[in-house]
Amino acid sequence: MARVSKNRKAVLTKYNLEKEYSLTDAATMLKDITFTKFDASVDVDIRLGVDPKKSDQMVRGVVSLPHGLGKVVRVLVLCSPDKAQEAKDAGAEHVGLDDYIQKIEGGWTDIDVIITMPTVMAKVGRLGKVLGPRGLMPNPKSGTVTLEVGKAVKEVKAGKVDFKIDKQGIIHASIGKASFSPEKIKDNAAELINAVVKLKPASSKGTYLQSICLSTTMSPGVRIDSNSLGI
Repeated sequence: MARVSKNRKAVLTKYNLEKEYSLTDAATMLKDITFTKFDASVDVDIRLGVDPKKSDQMVRGVVSLPHGLGKVVRVLVLCSPDKAQEAKDAGAEHVGLDDYIQKIEGGWTDIDVIITMPTVMAKVGRLGKVLGPRGLMPNPKSGTVTLEVGKAVKEVKAGKVDFKIDKQGIIHASIGKASFSPEKIKDNAAELINAVVKLKPASSKGTYLQSICLSTTMSPGVRIDSNSLGI
């Protein structure tokens, strides 16, 4: 443990909490300051110059990361029986309807993404109190309420990420693993940032990208210079 502390101290002497780095340098720096024994997640936090209380300034979207997430995404498909095989063939870990609705009402949420169909949303809607706080509630805007359940499962498994601002106007999203090369981390982060920029509300005034930070599960955050993004 002492050796890790020495490594961390050595790196942090070269790392400036207040400095803003290019995305390329930040991705390289991130690997240097991550010392977890497990393969940590790489996260991006983007603070936006919007008012999340105003409906016309809500920023929400989806992005397909070029290098995926580097992890198994556990998918539950809540669908009618005629769509069950399509969901299974696409790779969904759990497929069903009434039985899983009962499990979720009992507190079970051991999945990463839930995909469902418009025709069964009346049943799924009552799970909002359980799924909403956990960010698991299916939504047509994120492509998780669709008749094409097989296609949706494949997209999620390939690295499709749903993101939205929280009450503080910050977007928080995982974009990969610490074991990724700096190039893959940079590519995935850039894809997310570009998607967020394209969704800038017309009513948003002033600086839209207030701050961008790259971090792993237990590392310090590395600030990104938005001017270096070429956006």
